[in-house]
Amino acid sequence: MTHPLYTLSDILAATGGASGLDPATPINSISIDSRELGPDALFVAIKGDRFDGHDFVDTALANGASAALVGRGEGEGRIVVSDALAGLRDLARAARTRSRAFVVGVTGSVGKTTTKEAIRVVFEAAGATHASIRSFNNHWGVPLMLARLPQQAQFGVFEMGMSAPDEIRPLAQLVRPHVAVITTIAPAHLEAFGSLDGIARAKAEIFAGLEPGGTALLNADHAQLGVLLDEANAAGITNIVTYGEARGADWRIVDVETAADRSFATIEHQGVRHALVLSVPGRHMVANATAALAVAHRAGVEPDVALRALAGFGAQPGRGERRLLGPSDRPLLLIDESYNANTASMTAALDVFAAQTAPGGRKMLILGDMLELGPQSGSLHASLMPAVIASGAERVYLVGPAMAALAEALGAAGVAAHARTAAEMGDIVLNDLAYGDAVMVKGSNGVGLADIVDRIRKQFEDN
Repeated sequence: MTHPLYTLSDILAATGGASGLDPATPINSISIDSRELGPDALFVAIKGDRFDGHDFVDTALANGASAALVGRGEGEGRIVVSDALAGLRDLARAARTRSRAFVVGVTGSVGKTTTKEAIRVVFEAAGATHASIRSFNNHWGVPLMLARLPQQAQFGVFEMGMSAPDEIRPLAQLVRPHVAVITTIAPAHLEAFGSLDGIARAKAEIFAGLEPGGTALLNADHAQLGVLLDEANAAGITNIVTYGEARGADWRIVDVETAADRSFATIEHQGVRHALVLSVPGRHMVANATAALAVAHRAGVEPDVALRALAGFGAQPGRGERRLLGPSDRPLLLIDESYNANTASMTAALDVFAAQTAPGGRKMLILGDMLELGPQSGSLHASLMPAVIASGAERVYLVGPAMAALAEALGAAGVAAHARTAAEMGDIVLNDLAYGDAVMVKGSNGVGLADIVDRIRKQFEDN
């Protein structure tokens, strides 16, 4: 017999809510979007920056939700609590308390979503797995993902993000991971922290939720490793494991080879050598996969199972996904890196693009602003010049006001066009692109380069 995710009685007990609904009512999905309701759905009416879920309660119930968790209002189908978001956190806490899953939390300036996905792929090869979707990693995304954790799951992996201090700590205390992964430290949200050391200390807040006897898994290939080690020791963590290319890393990456669409590496751990093969290019992808291999070891998943799973692991939309569009004899290659950008991820993506050949035309770059870099924004954008030149791109398009610094560094001859917005750039690019070209789109999500990616796909995959 299949057990529901919750019964209404479970939800009332977890949240302290009141409702006139049948306590035996099954709840098998949870949503904060009235347009995306699963079976036997609970709609949670949280208040966001742009919308208040309470305005959509009637719509959710009309669309088939079994119940709505609300902080105000009366009417049929409602579970009334003092605050809907707090109620969602209560439900997440209850889900974690009843779970016997091996739980992993992932944070970092770069690569956290891809690393989370690599861990998910490995866990799914070993047992029933629940993982965060997309980048649901903030103050509402983490409790939503955790509240969806099925009681029978054997593994769970959750991503945690931040844009200011003291944001990761409460998320980690909800998730209570057995392994806390910090991928790397880079200039992301730099304006809120002032320094890379400040970013490192904020990422280390994940240690506050680590289960007793848990493991801190740290990328060793950045200058803030010492800060993270100090924070882990201060938190009383005795199991600290490192991974990366750095000499002395517990999971050491050696003999890395990357091709246009593949990566190969040897991973050394406790005298044993593992052959890692990935169907995606890039040293950064090797690092993400190595983190997943180390997590698998801590979770008791056999290395061969993990390595086979990782061999089929692919890049995600907005994070290096590659598409061949149009005729097979002369396609357009689109590399979608439109979701996120800072100097570390930009440099890694440009390094991968340097090894890429165009199917039969030109190599082209569309680069958007790296946001939230504070006073150092100009110099950090200009610092991309060598990597852009080394990428071999024949046409470089820049989007956003901060990219003016890179445009100046490259000079007029090195920039095909510079526009302040993605909307302005879309027409310019589409009038220049042709089948046979290879184009990489990379920038912070807020720049809106995903719209250009969508337009390229529509124009070239349908013709």
